[in-house]
Parts: sequence; structure tokens; C-alpha cells
Amino acid sequence: METNRIWWKEAVVYQIYPRSFYDSNGDGIGDLKGILDKLDYIESLGVDIIWLCPVYQSPNEDNGYDISDYRQIMQEFGSMQQFDELLHSIHRKNMKLIMDLVANHSSDEHLWFKESRKSKNNPYRDYYFWREGKNGHPPNNWPSFFGGSAWEIDHQTQEYYLHLFSKKQPDLNWENPKMRKEMYNIIEFWLNKGVDGFRMDVISVISKELNFPDANTDNFLDIMNNHYANGDKVHIYLKEMSHEVLRKYDIMTVGEGPGINLDNCLEYVGEDRNELNMIFHFGHMLIDHGSNGRFDPVSWDLPQFKKIFSDWDNKLKDQGWGSIFLGNHDYPRMVSRFGNDTQYRVESSKLFATLLLSLRGTPYIYQGDEIGMTNVAFNTIDDYRDIEGTNAWLKAKQEGKNMVEFLKIIHQQGRDNARTPMHWSSHQNGGFSKSDPWIKVNPNFHHININAQDKDQNSILNYYRMMIKFRKKNPTLVYGDYNCLCPEHESIYAYERWDEASKYLILLNISDNNVVYESPISRSYQLKINNYITPNAINKLRPWEAKMFSLPQGTTSC
Repeated sequence: METNRIWWKEAVVYQIYPRSFYDSNGDGIGDLKGILDKLDYIESLGVDIIWLCPVYQSPNEDNGYDISDYRQIMQEFGSMQQFDELLHSIHRKNMKLIMDLVANHSSDEHLWFKESRKSKNNPYRDYYFWREGKNGHPPNNWPSFFGGSAWEIDHQTQEYYLHLFSKKQPDLNWENPKMRKEMYNIIEFWLNKGVDGFRMDVISVISKELNFPDANTDNFLDIMNNHYANGDKVHIYLKEMSHEVLRKYDIMTVGEGPGINLDNCLEYVGEDRNELNMIFHFGHMLIDHGSNGRFDPVSWDLPQFKKIFSDWDNKLKDQGWGSIFLGNHDYPRMVSRFGNDTQYRVESSKLFATLLLSLRGTPYIYQGDEIGMTNVAFNTIDDYRDIEGTNAWLKAKQEGKNMVEFLKIIHQQGRDNARTPMHWSSHQNGGFSKSDPWIKVNPNFHHININAQDKDQNSILNYYRMMIKFRKKNPTLVYGDYNCLCPEHESIYAYERWDEASKYLILLNISDNNVVYESPISRSYQLKINNYITPNAINKLRPWEAKMFSLPQGTTSC
């Protein structure tokens, strides 16, 4: 049993995308009061921590990840008074709140950047990366995450500024100690309010390759890993951030960003490093991405999927801690991507709830996954709002691609799949808003909604509640050892979790077929969890069936 027990290791996190959660004032946009109004619902799930995507003042080029004032609340979301009330209410219900920290870039409408672009001698000039062009072209050939060049000309000074994301998201220059001090003061501002930690957006790219060489490949993943992520000073900055601010508070931190892999992850989260508590690894989240990113999909298989989870568990088990997640605001809906969102939507949603809540690490549940919300397939690109998807559409059109087929890729891979409004009921707009929402509601809200599932004991929602409760009562599922059984099986994900107190066998059939688990299972083993209502033979698994058994200690399972 893990001896270093900490509250954030035992917690279950619920991620909220505020714009799409609940609209309290009828303007079509989710808001802070909407979250407050639904706090009893969140509490009913049994979660411990709410992760709030950005609510800072922003012009919304990238839905809040372009911040124009880090100390103000976005007017569409409410006021600082409402934020304080929400934070107080969350704490009163014995839950915690973590916020998104977007420290790699600001909005071009931030005061720092407005000053920075005024002249080459402005005191804020060095808060960002400014460079001269080459022969009338950008300083190098780096591409943006959102398409096009990562450099934008500013005609006032005839120099280019770096933006790894939108041109309205200029990258902050972490080489500048004054800028770093400003960022630490911002962190301290929110921690002094009582915020319980941060999810740190693309934190791995705050240190880049500063001689800005041309990339010698068109493979975006290689460019990202070789030039943007894990720069020479990233750990210097994280240690400084911890020393200056973070370690003075009882909080949790989870980092996110490209280029964090099995070879370098412990440099971020090693318990002796004093940097971050956890990181999100993206092996399974990039499993269907080709060399040109999400809109270049490739096939994957279950042995790959299992190996990613097993390798990460093995890497982190002694010196770090993992984050377990299958969906968030940047990826398609969990059940549509990894499961069967039609015939076996209920079963596969429950199966992935079993997986999330029975692996070692802190589980993260994205809003709507607890009721099995699915991808959306809008008929026209005009109904989509995500800058990454719309930019990819324009690029594909310029390249003469088959746009009917490309729209299908948007349906499959686009980030807006996870950003359509929450389905609270079968009423107008899914009960999200009395007005037309900022993005259309998925039409299947009539039969997929919280109201319909709340009192149905066999619903996906109540399965999540049961699984969360079961995990909390059985710390073996939090801290216990892990072993993947039959790793090459094409349909079954089988694994053990055990410690000196308990032992569990989990069987997941990740397929549309009936399969048999060939290894012997003693009939004395107790079936604790099953996502089907009626029992069947102990070693037989129906399509997308999940079973968890309590095992006698000392028994070999495979």
C-alpha cells in the first residue's frame, strides 16, 4: 500500500467547460451562476475537485485560452463577486476548486502586449518574442498549432511576434524575469483567494528552442517535440515557480502539454523534483492522430491502448503520480472515440467509467461523459465554433480536398464535439439555456440527458455515482499495484489491482462481440461490479461488458 497518502491522490476530479455547462441568465452562454445553481448535482456525483476551464477576461478567440486580464472575470461569465461566492460554496460542500493557468501565452488584447507592440524600446517589449523577418518572410518556418505560420508581422515596428497558437495568442517570453515575476504574482492572487490548485495549460512549451532554427521536417508532431516543448529551462522555471509560490500552499498542480513522455515525465512529477504533482500524458489521446495531427486520423488497436496505460503506470508507480482521463475539452467525446456510441452507448460508457475509476492515479471526468454524451455531426462548417477546426477546414479547401469527406473528419475529430451544451433535460436546448446557445445543442438531448437518468438506477449517471463511491471505499483501487493480463488480446483489457488488504480482477470487453476470458477464474471469486443488469457466466463477456471481481489473496489469475 502506498504510504505517502495525499488528498489529491485520492480525489476524483470533475472538469467543467463553463461556456457549455449551464446558462443562468438566458444569454445562451454558460456562466458562474449556472455552475453555482448546479452545485448540488456536482456534489451528488461524489467528486472531490472541480476543475474550471478559463474564466478570466478574454476576447474569446480561443474560448478563454486567450487572456486579456488574469485578475478579472470574463463579463459573459459573471463577476468576481460571483466567483468568490462559487468558491465559498464549493468549499462549504467539502469540495475543492482548481483553475486553468494559461502561462505560455496571453491575448494580444492584454495590456502587456498592447504596450509591447508600441515600439522596440517599450519596457514590455521583452515580455514577448519579437524577431526580424528573413528576406520578407517570417524568421523561420515553424507552423502554428492552429495552422499557418507561427509568426505574425506587426506593421508598426515591422517585426514578427511568435504565436504557437492563434495570432491573437502571442507567446510570453519566460526568459524575462520580470514577466515571470508578474506570472507568479497572478498565481499568488488566486491562491490567496483560496483556490486549491491549477491545471497548467501547455506548460511544457514555456521554454522553447530560442535560436529559432528552421524545422527540417513537415511532420508536426516532430516539430512540436523537437522545437516547441521541453526547452532547456522548463524545469528551472517550474522549480522557481514552486519555490516562489506553489510550495507555500496546500494545493495540487497538474501539467499539460506536448512532448511529455515516458523518458522525461519524472523530470516534471518526480516526488523529489518539487515541480508538479501530476501531468496529463497524451499517448492514448494521440493514438488516432497521424503525422499531421488530429485531422489526419489513423487506425489503432487495443494492445496499443493497453500498453500506453501499463507503461505509464509502471513508470510512475514508485516516484510519481498519474492522471487518468479519456476525454476533455480538446478531444472528441469519450464514448464516440473509444466506444460504440450507437447500439452499445450505455454499455461502453459504463465500461469506460469502470476503467477510469479502477486504475492507479487521479481520475478526471469531463462534463457530460457521466451521461454518455456523444459526438455531434453538424451539417455545415458554419455551425462549428472552434478556431482549430475552422482553420483546418479553410486549409483543406485551399488544398482542394474532398470537403464532404473532410466534414466527416471534423465530425469525428473536432474539439467542438466536447463543447456542445450540457443536456440537463429534454426541454428546449436540453435545458441548458432559454435562448439560442453559443453553439448548437446535440440533437440527441431528447433521450440523453441528466433528468432522464437521475432517477433511473440502471443509468450511466448512476453507474458513475456507484463507481465513484466504490473507489472511495476501496483504497486498493487508488494506491494498489497494477498488472495487465493478456496484453496482446485484441478485445479484452484485463488487469489486477492489489495490496495487502484486497485484490481485484477487472475484465473489460472492448468490442461489439461476445468473447470468453480463457484464463481460469475460481467460482469463489465475488462479482462486485457489472455494467450489465443481468448476470451471466463468470468468464463470458458480452459486447462492451465490464466486470470487477474481488479475488482471494494469493490467487493467480492468468
